[in-house]
Amino acid sequence: MIEITKINGVKILVNPHLFEVVEETPDTVITLTTGRKIIVKESRQEIKNLVKLYRKDILAE
Repeated sequence: MIEITKINGVKILVNPHLFEVVEETPDTVITLTTGRKIIVKESRQEIKNLVKLYRKDILAE
């Protein structure tokens, strides 16, 4: 799980395996495979970096 901040400031944990699309419109919107959309404060690049770190952690275990 990665920790991200919703636009209202609430921090949540999300499973990045459920990410379908991450786009900046100009807000960053994450669309999950379930169809749910989450607007977050982090940039698209920050989300990408968090997912990379998450995957590295999984491979290291």
